[in-house]
Amino acid sequence: MIISHSTTLIILSDLKKLDLLTVFEKVFIPQKVYEEVTFKNAIDLPEFIEIIETPENELLSNLRRILDEGESEAITLAVEKNLPLIIDEKKGRKIAKNLGIEIIGLLGIVYLNYKKGNLSKKEIEKFIDNALSNGYRISEKLLKQFFESI
Repeated sequence: MIISHSTTLIILSDLKKLDLLTVFEKVFIPQKVYEEVTFKNAIDLPEFIEIIETPENELLSNLRRILDEGESEAITLAVEKNLPLIIDEKKGRKIAKNLGIEIIGLLGIVYLNYKKGNLSKKEIEKFIDNALSNGYRISEKLLKQFFESI
């Protein structure tokens, strides 16, 4: 099980690849993340993605001062549920790491699918090209490391 922020969900939804998240038994998202994901287009969430309520607490209040609502709620849920977090934004990742949260990004999800035999190297290359074409930003250095690892 894992918590997710919106960016990765939006990219996977845009590319019709939400099924890549089935490497996790369940993906929990806070209400604000759902609102961010469905802001432009209504989407039907697969059964393995579940919206859950984020508790109002001091951590959430503090995070709201420095991050957007979705990131704040996702990080708070990850702490509350003691679950890893899917997040790709630099600032949010840094804060999550400092709070002891295990994090994974889009490339990590792709890597897990590769290791499970769900994606070939050719399919990964096509997926990454499509993601980049759709506005996903990733450093050349990180991409090089990723492809060396597979």
